[in-house]
Amino acid sequence: MEPNEIAEILNRPLSQELLARDLLRMAYVAKDGTPRNIPVGFAWNGTEIVVCTPTNAAKLVSLRHNPAVALTIDTEVHPPKILFIRGRAELDEVEGIPEEYLEMNGSYRMTPEQRVEWEAGVRDLYDRMVRIVITPTWAKLIDFETTLPSAVEELIQRQAERQGASNQPRAAD
Repeated sequence: MEPNEIAEILNRPLSQELLARDLLRMAYVAKDGTPRNIPVGFAWNGTEIVVCTPTNAAKLVSLRHNPAVALTIDTEVHPPKILFIRGRAELDEVEGIPEEYLEMNGSYRMTPEQRVEWEAGVRDLYDRMVRIVITPTWAKLIDFETTLPSAVEELIQRQAERQGASNQPRAAD
């Protein structure tokens, strides 16, 4: 997929709405070869997805071995709105708390006092964190109104072809 195609999908209003949510699910292959799919908080900076994690997180060993990831951000309503993103994870260990970590936790309902207490606790707990930076290499938005899963699109196309064939005039015997 070309970068301009990815950008077009990610810049759609619905994609932007989904990219503003609190959680996504990140799928990756564990070092033992088995799949993992975990919910994580994230921040979208306009070109990359940033996930922050402790330096001792098990997923880091796996991502160093195989940096390919698949992300899903969706809604809990019917029909669901779904944004799929694939990319490669780059790991960036930093001193202290990355600003993205503080931003990604900014939409939870906390009083100003709770926020101050939470941030102090975070700063006390983590000396270092790892920023998992994912640049999208593929994206698909499904809204079940204007876009559908590829398999459903294929079935609709086959149905239309069958109906078109059955509506063709028959040759005289």
